[in-house]
Amino acid sequence: MNWDLILEIAGFLIGLLYLWWEYHANAKLWLASIIMPTISMWIYFRKGLYADFTINIYYFVMAIYGYIAWTMHSHRRQADKPAKKELKITHAGWPVAGGCAIVTALLWYAIYYGLANFTDSTVPVYDAFTTALSIVATWMLARKYVEQWIAWIMVDAVCVGLYCYKGIYFYATLYAIYTVIAFMGYRKWLGLMKKQG
Repeated sequence: MNWDLILEIAGFLIGLLYLWWEYHANAKLWLASIIMPTISMWIYFRKGLYADFTINIYYFVMAIYGYIAWTMHSHRRQADKPAKKELKITHAGWPVAGGCAIVTALLWYAIYYGLANFTDSTVPVYDAFTTALSIVATWMLARKYVEQWIAWIMVDAVCVGLYCYKGIYFYATLYAIYTVIAFMGYRKWLGLMKKQG
């Protein structure tokens, strides 16, 4: 029995479920985000994608944070009692977007430096790029910024080529689907944002 393939297929299926919930801005996406990193860590480590392996620890922690941010966001009402209110979809704005770009560039360089000098990675530039931008995009998703989709379009497109190169074909297919859905997700969230009022 090929456990690597079984886990890759399981990750693929959970990834599709995650994408469906993300597209619809459903907080359940964070539940899939707790399971998928565990599977992905095994796959990425075995394929020598060390930055992708490490980022899944971050994904796990951010899944908990994202779930709380999306479902427990509160504001004060009468008698100082917190009221449960779902976080709204918003634009990041230029200060946040600029900060995200700077953080991505710094992380990209730091991760690249680590991979190039301390591992046997054969793809340090691309592995570092997708990891750095994924860190920032996940934070943007947790804050429900619509521009997180733009970041994911870039990550997903690069991952398709990276995973094909590494022979992780189910994940390459998953990320090809992610790329298409990210374009659609951006438009969907713009519509949802308008309906929020």
